[in-house]
Amino acid sequence: MPAIEVIGLRKTYRRAFRPGHEALRGVDLSVPEGSAFGLIGPNGAGKTTFIKSILGIVQPTGGTVRVLGGSPEDPRIRARIGYLPERLHLPGSWMAPTFLATVAGLKGLKPDKDANLRLLERVGLADALGRRIGGYSKGMRQRLGLAAALLGNPALLILDEPTDGIDPLGRVEVRRILQEEVQQGTTLFLNSHLLAETERLCDRVAILGEGKVLREGRLEELSRASSRWAVRFAPGADAGALAGVGFTAGGAEGLYHVEAADVAGLNAALDKARATGALLVELKRDGQDLEAVLASAMGVAA
Repeated sequence: MPAIEVIGLRKTYRRAFRPGHEALRGVDLSVPEGSAFGLIGPNGAGKTTFIKSILGIVQPTGGTVRVLGGSPEDPRIRARIGYLPERLHLPGSWMAPTFLATVAGLKGLKPDKDANLRLLERVGLADALGRRIGGYSKGMRQRLGLAAALLGNPALLILDEPTDGIDPLGRVEVRRILQEEVQQGTTLFLNSHLLAETERLCDRVAILGEGKVLREGRLEELSRASSRWAVRFAPGADAGALAGVGFTAGGAEGLYHVEAADVAGLNAALDKARATGALLVELKRDGQDLEAVLASAMGVAA
């Protein structure tokens, strides 16, 4: 069963300053249960509207949305979802244990002070329990929001820019926590402008642009869409001869690049290289990073 299944999702806003704006234009998307799924795209692509639609915050103009096998408006479904919004508003005069206890009560969880304290320690706030939230840095607020999202061991975590404002070492900690959740069977749905974080965390990615899914699939499949191969030859290879048969020097010693649309074309190119006397040492497909994949999907030169 998909953790999230969206078919033909459309949303048109009827605002006075932007009448008829289509934020989502027929989105089809299926997020496998237990996966770590990333949603990426430029500003204005419709990512926030999509997230609010699968949470039942925004009512779609058309299409169907199923989350954890049911409606996102069903309280029983909502109780199994942990959510960290992009703009997190916290009561500045409160302390973290009080806030977490209140959120737990709103989720219908039994009071468990010790469990809440362990959760705050897990996200790195053990030394800030006696401080008011108003004195927290942005990164500390994000950590507290993550703790609130993790309350009740949710089956689905929906996180909107979870590491925004967190320092590099803190990101490593958050990444470890999220990886632990996925290993335990939790489905992770991540929206982040930090593409490197998405690459490290997610095994599947969807690219949203102008309200439509432009590409979707396993990360390694999307990153290997390039037809360029990296080839390393043993010292002594004739650079001029290799250039004559389609190999471009790559800068490092013995490294060359060659374009080949398929395996047959690659083998033909390698045969020509061997005919010049070059000895193959290493061969791998030139993978694109997520930034290049996004740029390609948006029709922008990387």
